[in-house]
Amino acid sequence: MAHIELGVDEEIYPGINGPLKYRPETAKPLEELAEVLLRDPHPTLSPGERELIAGYVSGLNECNFCASSHSAFAAAQLDGGMPLVEQVRADLETAPVSEKLRALLRIAGAVQADGRKVTSHLVAAARAEGATDLEIHDTVLIAAAFCMYNRYVDGLATLAPTDPALYAEAAKRLVKHGYMR
Repeated sequence: MAHIELGVDEEIYPGINGPLKYRPETAKPLEELAEVLLRDPHPTLSPGERELIAGYVSGLNECNFCASSHSAFAAAQLDGGMPLVEQVRADLETAPVSEKLRALLRIAGAVQADGRKVTSHLVAAARAEGATDLEIHDTVLIAAAFCMYNRYVDGLATLAPTDPALYAEAAKRLVKHGYMR
């Protein structure tokens, strides 16, 4: 049960959905930010890769709802599906992703720990693998935003369903309709 009365059935509106429904004035910019960061056209990072960054950071933050949902959203949009996402989350260093994406995920992990842990070495390593300034920027912003989203969800103690099928179903809706309600 959430820490505050959200006025919604948490089974129907789990995770971030309840707080967004509770406060539509703040929901709009939060949804717009997610839409821009994760779904809008990007010259080089696919929606699946951007969702993977969100799921990876959410997993590091131990935010069960966001890690499960964004992992499912990434899996629905990446060729490797959930096995790939699970490999990245379990062991980034051996996961079968490009060296550029691995370097960007290392940056995302540094942001999750403390933004000041993003070092010039991490940035240079990402550039050496072909990452652009835009990719580095967007990785940092996705990671920072998901630290906020994770804390929003967990700070209100919202419900996080445990059935992976619910997240897979939500992924189908997201791929089709996006984040904007």
